[in-house]
Amino acid sequence: MKEQKIDRNLSDKAMAFRAEDALKIAVARAIADHKRTGDPIVVWRDGEVVKIPADQIEVRELDAEYRTLDKKDK
Repeated sequence: MKEQKIDRNLSDKAMAFRAEDALKIAVARAIADHKRTGDPIVVWRDGEVVKIPADQIEVRELDAEYRTLDKKDK
């Protein structure tokens, strides 16, 4: 997966939006890792638990951007 661009205006975003961005990236990385290692993922779809085999996992690029603050940025 391609690394995400660094958002230089991170301090302008509310903590909730930064947390959501971080969660999206973590989930995308976990899904890509499952596909790479051949492990299935389990999702909730239409009120049921569905197991998706690794060969059917779609890895998508994210729109979210996230980076941690450097000490000088705080």
